[in-house]
Amino acid sequence: MASAPKRPKAAAGSSARGKGSAEPLSGFLAWCGRAGVELSPKVRLSREGAVAGYGMLAAEELEAGEVLFTIPRSALLSQHTSGIRALLEEERESLQSQSGWVPLLLALLHEYTASNSPWQPYFSLWQDFRSLDHPMFWPEEERMRLLQGTGIPEAVDKDLANIHLEYSTIILPFMKSHPSVFDPKLHTLELYKQLVAFVMAYSFQEPLEEEEEDEKGPNPPMMVPVADILNHVANHNANLEYSPRCLRMVTTQPVGKGQEIFNTYGQMANWQLLHMYGFAEPYPGNTNDTADIQMVTVRQAALRRAESEAEQRLVSEQWDFLCQLEMVGEEGAFVLGWDEVLTEEELSVTLKVLCMSEEEFKEYKEQDGWEDDSEEEEGSTLSNEALSRLKPPCKRLLHDSVLLTLESYTSDLKAEQDLLNKEVYEKLSRREQQALHVRYGQKRILHQLLELVR
Repeated sequence: MASAPKRPKAAAGSSARGKGSAEPLSGFLAWCGRAGVELSPKVRLSREGAVAGYGMLAAEELEAGEVLFTIPRSALLSQHTSGIRALLEEERESLQSQSGWVPLLLALLHEYTASNSPWQPYFSLWQDFRSLDHPMFWPEEERMRLLQGTGIPEAVDKDLANIHLEYSTIILPFMKSHPSVFDPKLHTLELYKQLVAFVMAYSFQEPLEEEEEDEKGPNPPMMVPVADILNHVANHNANLEYSPRCLRMVTTQPVGKGQEIFNTYGQMANWQLLHMYGFAEPYPGNTNDTADIQMVTVRQAALRRAESEAEQRLVSEQWDFLCQLEMVGEEGAFVLGWDEVLTEEELSVTLKVLCMSEEEFKEYKEQDGWEDDSEEEEGSTLSNEALSRLKPPCKRLLHDSVLLTLESYTSDLKAEQDLLNKEVYEKLSRREQQALHVRYGQKRILHQLLELVR
């Protein structure tokens, strides 16, 4: 399952399944007051003026460093605050999973369907989880047609496989062991899948302290009411801060009256945003966008350039050695940003090794892949400027790898540009628009690289 949780809400209407207040937002705000959430009078929650669903807007001018709201830890929805927290703690060992999300998902299954749950006003902000439009809910044919080449279909396939595995091997046996709390006819696989998407889109994971990073895995996700109402842009103007007693949303720059306040979900590429949160940022808004070149694609390009069986054997030996150095893998990818290669060491070493002559490679192997510091430092930083200065064989190999990558899409850059024409774009479905943002950003980065290594 994907990691790192949040996202702009889909359209919201009446309260969840008809429960709670006739106006979900007023009921939720009343709940916030009872739960000890302190909301600044300088902000308001609204659907009007927000880029998607509910959002937070400045009711007055805001300076950098202003606290927008404070939420006590008791108001967070997690495995530690749910009404079944004692049961989840008691069964902790049996609920371990690859994702680490199972305890929270069980808490959500319980609280979402319990009529007396104190969290009902919170859930009422979502008319129906079926409004979540992650690619995992798209028909497979549509997913492949719109997203082939982006990396999303493969990520979704892994998610769905993990969801089915966790539900059948962990969730279902747990529910059958506790029939007074759970009912498989009510707490279905479909609801579980919707709640996985809910956690993907709206949950938060508290960062580890520096000294904890090497000692323990990531903190489990949790739901943070109010914080999950804020929408995301790369150029955000607020940030969530954590302290032992509470969490605070604080402005990072001045915000004008009436402007929307945005949080950040981290440095997320458009394919990650669409995969996990159900939306993508239009070009050129996402400065964190990336494109991938699959590592095996570079091997394929090198093999195509080999003019004899001996040269092909050399490429295979070089690839095996790169695998031993843990520079490449069958499922890995080289990640390209707008200004630099984010996997710079891996790509730099891979290009260099795959472009070595037999004698050069023999000497390199004898040194176990080590070389003098000056040469290693010179080749390890792959900014756009450095890419344009690569040696000709490395440029040719990278150029061929980009062309092979572009072949994996079902359309070219010109076709995407035509779709961005205002009249054409407005006729596209929402899914077609979001997929277009992903494809177009990736292809722009790949074509930029083509120019750099031409």
